[in-house]
Amino acid sequence: MADHAPWTRDKALAIVESYRGQRGSLLPILHDLQHEFGFIDDQAVPLLANALNLSRAEVHGVISFYHDFKREPQGRTVVKVCRAEACQAVGADRLVEHAARRLGVPLGGTRADGAVTLEGVFCLGNCALGPTVMIDDHLHGRVDANRFDALAAPLAAQVSGDAR
Repeated sequence: MADHAPWTRDKALAIVESYRGQRGSLLPILHDLQHEFGFIDDQAVPLLANALNLSRAEVHGVISFYHDFKREPQGRTVVKVCRAEACQAVGADRLVEHAARRLGVPLGGTRADGAVTLEGVFCLGNCALGPTVMIDDHLHGRVDANRFDALAAPLAAQVSGDAR
């Protein structure tokens, strides 16, 4: 996962300013903020509301509606486990429990050391090859506990602090 800049109001304002005068710029600005900082800081809500002449509720509503906009920093590595019906039918729930134990992070959480985030998602579009896992941007099908352990071996080193 890419390294992200620390949140600063000045950097955020520069991103907002780059869209000055463009209609419908809230989503592109949010994407750029998340790309720059890795998440949408709470300080962005009033900043965007003011700059775009929107209410804070409107800005918050958009951020909270789209699952991919994160409100907190994510781990250096993001592990997504599909929890949709097709993957559940072939063991995704067991895989989620195994992944949480193996990575030392609860589903929906990020380790305190920032090494890894574990997310449950609903459909990675690989239904015929479930259970499916995405590690950062790499999709893996037919993942059982053993395959997960092999895929997560580099993460285990990160989690234990042996590698970065």
